[in-house]
Amino acid sequence: MLGFFRRITNSKIGLVITFVTLGMIALAFAAGDVTGLSAGSGGMTKTTVARIGNVTIGEAQLKQRVGDQLNEIHQQNPGVDMPTFVANGGVEGVLDQLITGIALEKFGQDQGMAVSRALVGSELQSIPALIGPTGKFDQAAYERILQQRHMTDKQVQGEIAQTTMARFLLASTVGAAQLPESIALPYASLLLERRTGQVALIPAAAMAAGPAPTDAEVQDFYKRNVANYTVPERRVIRYARVTAEMMKAQAQPSDAEIAQAYNNNRARYAAKEKRSLTQVVVLDQKAAEALAAKAKAGSIAEAARAAGLEPRTISGIEKSAYAAQTSAAAADAAFGAAKGAMIGPVKGGIGFVVARIDSIEQVPAKSLAEARDEIVKVLTQQKLVEALSKVHDKLDDAIADNANFSELVADNKLTAATTPALTATGLNPDDPAARPDPALAEIVKAGFAAEEGDSPTMVQLGPDGSFALVALDRVVHAAPRPLDKVRETVAKDFAADRARKAARQVAAAALAKVQKGTPLTQALAGVSGAAVRPIDGMRGQIASRQGVDPALALMFSLPGGSARLLEAPNNAGWMIVKVDTIVGGDAAKTPQLIASTRQQIGSLVGREYAEQFTNAVKAELKVVRNAAEIARIKADLSGKDAGNQ
Repeated sequence: MLGFFRRITNSKIGLVITFVTLGMIALAFAAGDVTGLSAGSGGMTKTTVARIGNVTIGEAQLKQRVGDQLNEIHQQNPGVDMPTFVANGGVEGVLDQLITGIALEKFGQDQGMAVSRALVGSELQSIPALIGPTGKFDQAAYERILQQRHMTDKQVQGEIAQTTMARFLLASTVGAAQLPESIALPYASLLLERRTGQVALIPAAAMAAGPAPTDAEVQDFYKRNVANYTVPERRVIRYARVTAEMMKAQAQPSDAEIAQAYNNNRARYAAKEKRSLTQVVVLDQKAAEALAAKAKAGSIAEAARAAGLEPRTISGIEKSAYAAQTSAAAADAAFGAAKGAMIGPVKGGIGFVVARIDSIEQVPAKSLAEARDEIVKVLTQQKLVEALSKVHDKLDDAIADNANFSELVADNKLTAATTPALTATGLNPDDPAARPDPALAEIVKAGFAAEEGDSPTMVQLGPDGSFALVALDRVVHAAPRPLDKVRETVAKDFAADRARKAARQVAAAALAKVQKGTPLTQALAGVSGAAVRPIDGMRGQIASRQGVDPALALMFSLPGGSARLLEAPNNAGWMIVKVDTIVGGDAAKTPQLIASTRQQIGSLVGREYAEQFTNAVKAELKVVRNAAEIARIKADLSGKDAGNQ
């Protein structure tokens, strides 16, 4: 809900909690992640999903939030459907988010804490997407978005209040990151542990090709792996660009405008004098006098450094600007002295100024003809911005009056275009040779953020003020390609899968020998294409989890002397990974490593405290979940019979 407003500008309003695996909590705190509204009061009923104290969560509320969450995921991964979301614990995760938000808000209220209406209003009015052309909160834009999202002002303000309460309760806890060195030392030493071993690859490509697959085998393989041949959700998006180039004709300044700009800024084009200085500001007058005396006898830079000060160089400054930085008296002295002269000490805005005049530049006046190009450039930019803003505001007003895309294009004489059915990344699956068009990136993003029936939106296209009017034309839901269209690919995949299975059988047989004490090279004797290589490294190499050899990563999870199978990257076959030696690490003499380990582990301490605190809040409020109702809702969302789950 509220997250919709913030997503427009990728902003955040504070902290909420989302629980992840292994009991560790991640700090999402992105708007809309956790708070829940419209909760009822009273005891458990047949359609009550959960109760937090005297507050209940019902079926409609949970389903609405599940739908919102799935829509969020669709923007990043359109291939995820409701059954997949439910099967992967999505319903339980959303319910836990709702419970957490309500529990924290109720606990805070029970302790006498409150979120004022003024703070809620301030948070709401600070959302960049709701700031109008005047730089102030745009009530009309806010009401329009409420209408589009089927929300109420009370809901939005309730979400802000609930999220703010969570921030009050958890912000300081999350920041608790103290960890004793004695705890960090063994973890730091683990990073220095070194292991050596061997890796053998049994390539799938070396396996016998086998006969061509039958129609039945192809059909069966296609059915079992239909997800691999499914085209993700695509969207057809209509758009019309409004660019600075289109406004150039309107942005050309007339001779009269150029002359007026010149006359209004005569001081800018008049003859002027600029000076470059080296200066030192000293707070005490006597110290300034002593520094000035030394500077006149030698170098101002040396005199300043001898006094523990650093000289400052000011280049090409006019008298008025220098006076604003220092004082009128200092400016009079600096611009009245000859080149190379020392001035001061003179009372400045802060302290006393001692300066040397390094150079004097006389800038001649510019005539209208000489200044014309500069003026034309400035006026053209101003008029471009005005022209683009005028079109933008006109479109915005028309959208507020429920004008559709076709009407907006026709009334503003824009040129409409329509994308092919594109994925969220801008790919066109029907044209494998095509690549995503960077110029359409923001347009595609807006198209996938919209829902069918939404009003058109406008998105920025460049720093020059260009933008696009965007409307979702239609959604092409994810669907598998017909088998007859991909039969050749399926047949190749079947053959590759058969080769991988054969490679695994060979690898498993060799592994059994290794586990009985046979050397790895001997266990693979006679295996076509098999290759053995040594491997060694430190545990710290796999800590980043980026670009790490998977065999090395597996080796650090095995007991000494043991071996295990590992599928090779890119379905290339199977590997046997064997550990030969393990040498423990000792970080006692590497304080920098201990310090970085303390910092990394310490960042998790606050999260652990926040998890424990939140669990204690739920326990105190006696949170109760209705397992039967949750199961029924999951079955309903998945299109299954709850009794057959």
